Amino acid sequence: MIFYNKSWLKLLLTLKGSVIPQVWRRVVVAMIFALIITIIYQSGLTWIHQPTLVSLIPSVVLGLLLVFRTNTSYDRFWEGRKVIGGIIISCRSLSRQIWVNIPEKNPADTEKKKAVIILLAGFLIGTKLHLRNENVDKKLQSIISENQYLELKEVNHIPLRIAKWIGDYFRQVYDLNYIDSIQLSTYNQILDSMVKDETACERILNTPIPLAYAIHIKHLLLFYCFALPFQMVAQLSWMTIPTVGVISFALLGIEAIGLEIENPFGYDPNDLPLDKMCDRLLLDIEELLTSDSRKEYLVDQDIPTSN
Repeated sequence: MIFYNKSWLKLLLTLKGSVIPQVWRRVVVAMIFALIITIIYQSGLTWIHQPTLVSLIPSVVLGLLLVFRTNTSYDRFWEGRKVIGGIIISCRSLSRQIWVNIPEKNPADTEKKKAVIILLAGFLIGTKLHLRNENVDKKLQSIISENQYLELKEVNHIPLRIAKWIGDYFRQVYDLNYIDSIQLSTYNQILDSMVKDETACERILNTPIPLAYAIHIKHLLLFYCFALPFQMVAQLSWMTIPTVGVISFALLGIEAIGLEIENPFGYDPNDLPLDKMCDRLLLDIEELLTSDSRKEYLVDQDIPTSN
């Protein structure tokens, strides 16, 4: 319980990942406006108290709009997490099947196999770069050949080109009779699933919340926050200012959360940790390539290995 309380307090005081940096200026503007209205009321101009403004924008309507906005953004965030997870699952499954099931008849076969398995991690890294509209980085460059690096620098769709290289390898080992048609079909189906999930990421990225909807919510929030002091000033007097600040922070914060998570592929603290996911997948694949489990399997099956 003590640990939980410390964690709760730490989260309470954390600015990184919160929406405070995004909304505090707007909250201050709303409080300054409330201060002006309060000063006018205290000077004797009591007509400025207009309780009927409470019905200008029904709270239920605004609340439903904000909930819909946040839910829509979270659906995009969670869908992004699922499709990235789908790519990782496919890469792990395909790397295991290639490493165990495709035979090697000479050292060159082993090197080609290792290179294409590493390319699976490169596919996820390439997906990350493509979604962020970035060029080939040092991480991807370190796991591909020089010719591949030069080729990727000239293409517009990095993960699709990497998928082509992986597919070319499957065709080569099939032509060499290392795998049969059923294996070829299975491997290509997994590769197609990876491309499908990458395309789903593009769909999320390139289909933002409709502009008219986003603008309308901002208009309603502005009108609602600026109408608050007219409704409260007679009852709350100077307490109108902090009250307006708290309500404005709550409403503007909910809207800011929706904006923060609707594109989960960037660098914001609330975005998906794509860099860590890529590093984790690369580490898992490198561990697979250096493990003794495959050698033990081949020995048990009395299959010769060139490793």
